[in-house]
Amino acid sequence: MGDRWHVEVDRSVCIGSGMCVSTAPGGFTLDTARQSHPTAPEGDANEQVLEAAEGCPVEAITITLAESGEAVFPPED
Repeated sequence: MGDRWHVEVDRSVCIGSGMCVSTAPGGFTLDTARQSHPTAPEGDANEQVLEAAEGCPVEAITITLAESGEAVFPPED
């Protein structure tokens, strides 16, 4: 069984670019205020969701391991 991730979007940082939705269409949606939300805050590790987090222009998306809380993205220094 693979890793399970917890995905969060910091809506105080999100600028509503929609890049996450275009990169991972099943992973994120934009609300009427153009704020991003993960479609499933917890789920199986997903390469598209990771690419969306890496591509977010304001780094509003964080991913941690659901079980341990260990950072997946952004990586801890």
